[in-house]
This record gives sequence, C-alpha cells and structure tokens, in this order.
Amino acid sequence: MAINSACNEIGQTWMESGVSENAVSGHIQLMVPGKLACFSCAPPLVVASEIDERTLKREGVCAASLPTTMGIVAGLLVQNALKHLLNFGQVSACLGYNAMKDFFSLMVLQPNPSCSDSWCLKQQEQYLQKAKAEEKNRAAVGGGEPEEDVPLHAENEWNIVVEDDPVESVPEESELHEAKNKPAEGLKFEFEQAKSSVNDDELVADSEQDIGELMSQLNNLK
Repeated sequence: MAINSACNEIGQTWMESGVSENAVSGHIQLMVPGKLACFSCAPPLVVASEIDERTLKREGVCAASLPTTMGIVAGLLVQNALKHLLNFGQVSACLGYNAMKDFFSLMVLQPNPSCSDSWCLKQQEQYLQKAKAEEKNRAAVGGGEPEEDVPLHAENEWNIVVEDDPVESVPEESELHEAKNKPAEGLKFEFEQAKSSVNDDELVADSEQDIGELMSQLNNLK
C-alpha cells in the first residue's frame, strides 16, 4: 500500500502481480494513476478488511508455494513490462491466469471514484481534465475541411490486383474426422490407428472344410 500511495503521489506508472493462496491462479496488473485502478481501488480481501497479513499463514497450508505457477506469473509480468517499456505489442491492463483450467482472462479495471487513497482521487481529476483538453484540441484541429480520400498507391506499375479467395468445397465427413484426430504440430502417433473398415479382398473365404480334411492335406504336403 505504501508503494501504491507513493506512485499515485508522483504519477508513476507501475505493475504488480500476485499468486493465490492455493498457488493455482495468479494475475498481473498495470496501474496508471488516474487512468486505471490503483491497488487501493480494488484491493484484495485481506487488505480491504484490514486483516494482518500474518493470518494467511496457517498450519498445514503452504501459501503460494507452487514454483510453476509463480514462474508463469512472473514471466507474464516481465513480458508485460518489456512491452510497456519498449513500446511494442499490446500491454495488458489486468491479466488473470487459472492453472487448473489453463484459462486466461483479460480485463480493464477503471479507477474507483470513492478510492480511499487521496492521491488517487487527485490523479483521477487531473486525468479527466487532461482528457477534456485533448478532446477540445482534436475538435479544433478537425474543424476544417474534410480531407479527400486518396488511394494508398496512386501508381500500380506491376498491375497488382487483389481478388477474393475462391470458395473452397465442403470437406467430406471422413476428411473432417481425419483432420479432427490429426495431432498438433510437432507431435505424431506412436502407432497407426486401426482401420474402421475392411475391404472385401482382404477377407479370407470360408471353405467349409472340417479339421480332419485340413489335417490330411497338411500331411500330404510333408
């Protein structure tokens, strides 16, 4: 909470991450003072209820001790920080991860107008004023005559034409079944699947001979 208050005071953008007590889920969160929710806008239950963090430690429970989940969440946090610092890709505002179902949830947390942090409320007011000023500037700049639509490439030296893709034929049911059962890229079946149908030429005809006749024929061959 002290870091959150200090960042709100100076308007410093920062990120935080956390892993649940059972260590099977976690999240990362980007906090831009005034624009996005701070740590006090929607704090965890333990902080909101003003419960001592030492109450998390219980006998028989090893809180957040699964290194795989913590490694995944830490990697997501570092990746998100790099995208923000190097200005590439899409920076996630709030990304949740559920290890039990391999599920990711992406959301944007808006700041709370009733936040308990006074510096957060001041940053919210400054952000609204800045947004209104930018909107007025855009309206003033865009008040002139609308620009005419100009083709992206006025010259087409190589006569390149963009056409629609042809409509592909609907695959048969057998092809859909084969594609569905096809392993992912980089994997292969250790054994080939058994054929579901047998051709007539692969069947052995029944000669209706008894065992005695077959045994006599076998003895004659010796």
